[in-house]
Amino acid sequence: MHMFAFTIDWGAIGGGTLAVLSWILVIILVLGGFVGTALPILPGTVLIFLGALAHYFLIGPPDTLEILGLSILLILVIVSYIIDFAGGAVGAKWFGASKWGAIGALVGGVAGFFFMPLGLLVGPLAGAVIGELAFAKKAIKPATKSGVGTVVGTAGGVAGKLAVAALMILWMAIDIFWFRAPF
Repeated sequence: MHMFAFTIDWGAIGGGTLAVLSWILVIILVLGGFVGTALPILPGTVLIFLGALAHYFLIGPPDTLEILGLSILLILVIVSYIIDFAGGAVGAKWFGASKWGAIGALVGGVAGFFFMPLGLLVGPLAGAVIGELAFAKKAIKPATKSGVGTVVGTAGGVAGKLAVAALMILWMAIDIFWFRAPF
C-alpha cells in the first residue's frame, strides 16, 4: 500500500472511458458545489456530497472514499446548513437585536430560502426588522440596525459555509488519495 496514490488507474472500472467520465462527473459536482456555496442559487455542500457519492458508487472500492469519510461529509453538510440558517440571527443579536429580532431573522432566513437568491439576504433583514417593530416595539432606527446585523451575519455565514466546503473537499482528497481506514 502506498502512502500517497497520486496516480489514477483509469482502467480500474470497466475501461478507460468510463473511468474518465466518472472522474469528470465527480470533479464537476465538487467544483460546482464549491462555487454554489458562495452563490445561493446552488446547494453547494449538497453538490460536494453528491460528488462524493458519485465517486463512491462509480469508482468503487478500493479506490474510493470509506464509509467513515462519507459519514463525516454528511455531518459537514448538516453543519453548513446550521451555519447558514443561524448566521443572520447571530448577526442580528450582535448588532443589538432583541430575542424577537433574532427569531425574526431566523424565520426570515428560512422563508427567504424559498425565494433565492435575493431572499437569502432580504428574508433575514425583513424578519429582524419586523420582529423588532412588531414584538419588541422598537423604533425604526434600532430595528433597522438589527436588520443590518442580519446581513452582516449572513455574510459571515457564507464565509463559514465556504470554510466547511473547503474542509469537505480536503477531507475527500485525503480519503481518496491518502487515507485508508482499517475498517
